[in-house]
Amino acid sequence: MATTHYRVSADIGGTFTDIVFQNSQTGVCGAAKILSTPEDPALAVIEGIQSAISPDAQIDFFVHGTTVGLNALLTRRGAKMALLTTENFRDIYTIQGNDRGEIFSIRWNKPEPLVALEDTFTISERIAADGEVVTPIDVSELDALVEATKQNGYEAIAICLLFAFRNPEHELAAAAYLRERLPGVSIALSHEISPEWREFERTSTTVMDGYLAPVVRRYLETLVGQLKDRLPKGQDLHVMESNGGVMTAASASQMPLQTLLSGPVGGAIGGRALAEMTGRQNLICVDMGGTSFDASLIVDGLPSASTETKLEGLPIQMSVVDIHVIGAGGGSIAWVEADAARVGPQSAGSKPGPACYGLGGTEPTVSDANLVLGRLDGANFSGGALQLDRKLAEKAVGEMGAQFKMSTQEMAQGIIDIINAKMADAIRTITIRRGIDPRDFSLVAFGGAGPAQAAALAEELEIAEVIVPVHPGAFSAWGMLQTDVRHDFKETLYGFWDQFKVEDLESRLVALEARGREHLADEGVDDSAIDFERSADFRYHGQEYVLTISFPKGPIDMAAVRSSFDEAYDRQYGHSSPDARVEIANLRVSAIGRLDRPDSVDPEVGKGAAPRSRKVYFSGVEQETAIIDRIGLSVGSTTVGPAILEESTATTLVPPGWKADVIGGGNLSLTKTESAT
Repeated sequence: MATTHYRVSADIGGTFTDIVFQNSQTGVCGAAKILSTPEDPALAVIEGIQSAISPDAQIDFFVHGTTVGLNALLTRRGAKMALLTTENFRDIYTIQGNDRGEIFSIRWNKPEPLVALEDTFTISERIAADGEVVTPIDVSELDALVEATKQNGYEAIAICLLFAFRNPEHELAAAAYLRERLPGVSIALSHEISPEWREFERTSTTVMDGYLAPVVRRYLETLVGQLKDRLPKGQDLHVMESNGGVMTAASASQMPLQTLLSGPVGGAIGGRALAEMTGRQNLICVDMGGTSFDASLIVDGLPSASTETKLEGLPIQMSVVDIHVIGAGGGSIAWVEADAARVGPQSAGSKPGPACYGLGGTEPTVSDANLVLGRLDGANFSGGALQLDRKLAEKAVGEMGAQFKMSTQEMAQGIIDIINAKMADAIRTITIRRGIDPRDFSLVAFGGAGPAQAAALAEELEIAEVIVPVHPGAFSAWGMLQTDVRHDFKETLYGFWDQFKVEDLESRLVALEARGREHLADEGVDDSAIDFERSADFRYHGQEYVLTISFPKGPIDMAAVRSSFDEAYDRQYGHSSPDARVEIANLRVSAIGRLDRPDSVDPEVGKGAAPRSRKVYFSGVEQETAIIDRIGLSVGSTTVGPAILEESTATTLVPPGWKADVIGGGNLSLTKTESAT
């Protein structure tokens, strides 16, 4: 009997770990959800693979997204570390930048740095802005840092010397000296982490990498060790990157910062593939899981991206897919403050979980509210893998409702309305507040809890169409199978655009591409599968911030690139200055290793349970509602609400006045019926 081959992805969330497995020959996908194991995230991954794939099957490719680094940052459980910088510049990281954050808030405080001033050390050395050595480095001064590391137990050291991105000579000398005397201590070098100008931002980025390195490496070592028997010999485990690509676990251990947003970004990459599949080029992608709500945009078929971001108020110089995250999920806890109901950001997580899980949770959550309203099937939740207790949900929600003299059902609807309002505001943050009209987009709803709230969100934002993809509860994991190996390289190059020669720009870009080609070759990517994307950061003369503009394929057309910047500026800010001089700040190259993948196919239509019905609350009124197994719906079929479409990874709610059509690829398109418009 022939061995079945699979491409597998895993998305580790705060409540559930999602597994997607795709037949390498046929392209058919399946999905499974397993309760996450916060004490050891790898355990849920192993359990999910064992439950989804037979032991004699072969895994050709494995990729996963992890929130291990992000959680370490959010909970401040990263490495104990020190910072080394240039003499007389000890306070760069502590003082931070001149951005006050919330300019009119009297309660605003500076973000708490990851390294305290007393853990910051300096060394005599100086490199000028042009890369020339002004003061040679005296590595003997590092003996004080060596001794402090032994006494204080520093696990990592970040080295960020002035203008090291121009000349890394001194950082390399310091690192060599420290590594010889401090074996086992992680060393992060700014010229490797972020060879880009802006001292505070570069320092912050380097410190962040050092802070996460030991945590991420320990996790990856554990996962690789546990998966070694399931992966073919020589096959490497891959990790999703914040920039939307993937890299090997070995590379992730060397560049842990790149994994920071690897969990949420899979949904945005899935959105890109969905845009191509459905022909909808403008999408608002919303991922509502058990703990968080992630929102991102697909504009003209591509994910909205940035070359920098902030987490916990601290800047990071890194290519990222733009994702707005708030604490809103099925496990979000409803609570009372100042005689008013609140929902989230606290989450019940997987343990103890919502009250209805029966695992010890007693506080009401969004999932409890949906169960009370009849929108979830307690006996068929997560494909029947988890039984929900409606009585426990009614008890938790009812006790909170009693404080407001509301019935259990009224309180449940109130919890749903509050969480929907929070999520709608999150969508407005990435659309209306940026001058984007959400009515010009389709709403893609996924995550275990997203499809149940999608129609209400669309009505709140006046969005005409909701798309619910196949296996929506594991869509982020599916998105991870739609990407390629990717690494980003950059070089600070400052000056007026019209003063540079094409030959100089070309030679610098070729040098960056050579680094990318070498990096991809080390990861086993064949030279024929390597491609590059070029871009640069531009701004008008005298401005502080930049826009990143892509270069078309072929020879550099200086005038065309300049025009592209003016057009992008006009789209972003509503005006442009074609007569003003333009400055370039950074050159960028993305090195991409194309991965082989089977073509996506329509899901197989199975024989679900016979249609049935139950009472479900809509706007405070109980209505008889059709309950339909999604697996039995073929392309072209239509379901008119009120209805609930159940499947193993999520529940899709089709309210009265809405209908669900199955479109190409097996995706659902939810729109209002003619009588409701």
